[in-house]
Amino acid sequence: MRASSRRMPRLEPADWWAVRRAQNLKPATYRCPLCGYRLHAMSPHVLLSPEGDTSRRRHAHAECVAAARQSGRLPSYDEWRKTQPRPLGLIARLRRRG
Repeated sequence: MRASSRRMPRLEPADWWAVRRAQNLKPATYRCPLCGYRLHAMSPHVLLSPEGDTSRRRHAHAECVAAARQSGRLPSYDEWRKTQPRPLGLIARLRRRG
């Protein structure tokens, strides 16, 4: 199979990712969205959920996810939250009115 004909899976854009361990007895094969190689459901792996939405979850190799997390490509909710501007406190909102 030529490299150009191989469908390279991709992760959809998301602000943050929920990651959890997975292993299944179902004889299924998935394609890791990070490296593009096959992943057998019976082997230990992880599930990635964009912004916690489990209906859009993807199966991935644990090693691929660890490398992507270390490089900052898969931020967790807590990591993403730290980058968001803080809402104004009560006193600041009251001063704005006045």
